Amino acid sequence: MQVTCVTSRRETGKSLTEYWGFAPLPYELELSSPEPSAIAEEAEVAFLCVPHGTAQEMAKELVSRGLKVIDLSADFRLADPSVYEAWYGVSHRFPELLREAVYGLSEIYAERISKSRLIANPGCYPTAALLPLVPLLNRKLIEPRDILIDAKSGVSGAGRKAEVALAFCEVNEDFRAYKVASHRHTPEIEAELSRAAGGEVKVLFTPHLTPMERGIFATIYVHPLASEKEIYEALRDFYAEKPFVEVLSPGRIPRVAEVRGTNRCRIGLKLDPRTGRLILLSVIDNLVKGASGQAIQNMNLMMGWPEDLGLPKSPVFP
Repeated sequence: MQVTCVTSRRETGKSLTEYWGFAPLPYELELSSPEPSAIAEEAEVAFLCVPHGTAQEMAKELVSRGLKVIDLSADFRLADPSVYEAWYGVSHRFPELLREAVYGLSEIYAERISKSRLIANPGCYPTAALLPLVPLLNRKLIEPRDILIDAKSGVSGAGRKAEVALAFCEVNEDFRAYKVASHRHTPEIEAELSRAAGGEVKVLFTPHLTPMERGIFATIYVHPLASEKEIYEALRDFYAEKPFVEVLSPGRIPRVAEVRGTNRCRIGLKLDPRTGRLILLSVIDNLVKGASGQAIQNMNLMMGWPEDLGLPKSPVFP
């Protein structure tokens, strides 16, 4: 694969080296204005990393010009346009394209992804939550009620923009919840869990900001309908042939550092006999498996290439 075109509205004309301060590619590229006709002349696949609302316009233009598109915004993640509008405050202008888009949770929808020309790359929190939950709901090994998702993210989850609340002195030595009972990833999680369960599923999802650069740790509480051993074996067997998901033996607790810089998800589980709750623990790197890595994994599937091509599996320790 060769990167042929990199766009930016604010930084047009700068070289990548000038913009980043180092050379990210073995060849030089200049940032250009995001014009779909020009992109179509240079590329076969486009990754959209633009705000919601803008992405749907660009996706429409690029798909119509024959490109495969992987959208990292929220514009194609929710199949119901009314739900999208309620949570994002933007109407969806291309419902026909929305119906065509495939949700890009690579391990769950690989076959559909391989046949699609438009992928909705999942959010980072949903990726961490859905990978342990979807197989269990699908096989009716947990109850589809009272699912509690307590998740923590590094600061990079908020993007690269400059905000006082994300400055080092504001984040360092602090720990806080945010967007309590109102985070936009909630309907995305609920939609996929409802699909897996075959009926409506609602979750209580609370995100937290931690003073680390990257990583997500999701602690999920569910009511089991099978033994700890049966649930472990079901998850282990489901992901046995998946290169980026590792299910740990019961009682082993994953760590964020173990997936830093990789496209991996590690899943742990533990039954609490006192409360009867099953605790699922899921860790990913929000910048890789939670965003760009999964986007490349989806591209590999779309192109018919090995799923793990070009993607790191060994952690990069700080």
